[in-house]
Amino acid sequence: MTKKNIQFLRVTYLPGPNIWTYRSVIEAWVDIGDLEDHPSNTIPGFYERLTALLPSLAEHRCGVGQPGGFLERLREGTWAAHILEHVTLELQSLAGMPTGFGKARETPQRGVYKVAFRTREEQVGRAALEAARVLLLDAIEGRPHDVAATVARLRELVDQRCLGPSTAHIVDAAIDRRIPHIRLTDGNLVQLGHGVNQRRIWTAVTDQTSAISESIASDKHLTKSLLQSCGVPVPEGEEVSSAAQAWETAQDIGLPVVVKPTDANHGRGVFTDLSTQSDIEQAYTAAREEGSGVLVEKFIRGNAHRLLVVGRKVVAATRGKTLTVTGDGTHSVRQLIETQINSDPRCGSE
Repeated sequence: MTKKNIQFLRVTYLPGPNIWTYRSVIEAWVDIGDLEDHPSNTIPGFYERLTALLPSLAEHRCGVGQPGGFLERLREGTWAAHILEHVTLELQSLAGMPTGFGKARETPQRGVYKVAFRTREEQVGRAALEAARVLLLDAIEGRPHDVAATVARLRELVDQRCLGPSTAHIVDAAIDRRIPHIRLTDGNLVQLGHGVNQRRIWTAVTDQTSAISESIASDKHLTKSLLQSCGVPVPEGEEVSSAAQAWETAQDIGLPVVVKPTDANHGRGVFTDLSTQSDIEQAYTAAREEGSGVLVEKFIRGNAHRLLVVGRKVVAATRGKTLTVTGDGTHSVRQLIETQINSDPRCGSE
């Protein structure tokens, strides 16, 4: 087979309800050229090469309605535009921006198709579409392709461009209720609804969140004091101003202890289950760089939970998972973290 090509004639971002769906999509007019005469089942080794590059395509249901449906279509014979749709969706998912909707439809012009797919962010969607084109052509021509590098580039773009997880979930809930939303900045400031009924959110904070409550919650030491005054059990501990004082306080309240910043978030600078002077003093130095103060508290063994409260009602809870790495005698701890933890697409760029 002679060298084939796939060309984009037009790529359009449709940010709101459109002819395909009521969510944002990218619509691409795609010319598959000579591939119109070469469906997937006529290209020797193509099925094996593509599924080796993207084994997770096995989860795609396609028109069959169950996992494996797309692979069934691939074995029976389907065209490059349809395959491009599924590869684009899969690359977005692997990059940490999962989406499910996609369509590929013929046009009156031979070899030209309209491909539409759901995307949560325009630039990520466009990049995923181009990356899918390159990967698909490599699989067709039998060229090697570094999928990990492709996904890493897209994941970096997701981290830069997409809404954070809290904001994204709120927006998804609004979309499910047909509530329109507008992203007001490149960050996480979003408007829900219009006119007198509009509301604005910034991550998990809304325009009805008390500024005083937010300030209190940002100060772990003050929060603990107020909870204690209401009879809520809290770990013994105090704020310290030096590494020596951190060790002294740890001895006073009893080992092991936790050392953490007074006002950081996302777990930055938090060190748990510390029992030696060296560990505690090093943890103090690291925690001091993340916040304006440092707390030393009694370590309470158990599971950490996060609660989501909406309208004074607990609506969701998550349990934290302790992450570990296994040494191999070759790589550094930082390298092990990158390969064993951060390689998970669910991890951010923290």
